[in-house]
Amino acid sequence: MEAGIASWVNSLLAALAVPKLGLSAVFIISVVSATLLPLGSEFAVIGLVKLDTALFWPAVLVATAGNTVGGAITWWMGFGAEKAYEHVAHRRPHEAKALQWLHRFGARACLLSWLPVVGDPLCAVAGWLKLPFWPCVLYMAIGKFGRYLTMTAALLWWFPGQITL
Repeated sequence: MEAGIASWVNSLLAALAVPKLGLSAVFIISVVSATLLPLGSEFAVIGLVKLDTALFWPAVLVATAGNTVGGAITWWMGFGAEKAYEHVAHRRPHEAKALQWLHRFGARACLLSWLPVVGDPLCAVAGWLKLPFWPCVLYMAIGKFGRYLTMTAALLWWFPGQITL
């Protein structure tokens, strides 16, 4: 069973190889990494930019778009989970301090969706709390754009090679 899963993962990674598919691979990896699955997309972005320096801005923008779509998917997952919880429990969940904090800041809290570990669950909780979808997506996009811009520029600075911005 494990060999089959490992083979499937290896074939998936080979199909999404950055030099082969470029921006579409960065988009898919960015979408998946913004869900609750543990995957990072920064090295796919930097790998593509290292292959072709002219793709700096397209890679940052495509990764931002993919990560924002993934955040929106996670928002809908949280929204659906809350609906299922209400249906089963027939009551609203007890709101902890973190949920009260999210209510207070509203959609602006999604600016923090770029943070490791807490960012993706934050999108799910925003959906759970039924925070307004489009403002959440806007704040996710702003936060994620800042992350990709900063991370890609920093990685290019640490691993300069022949790249100039």
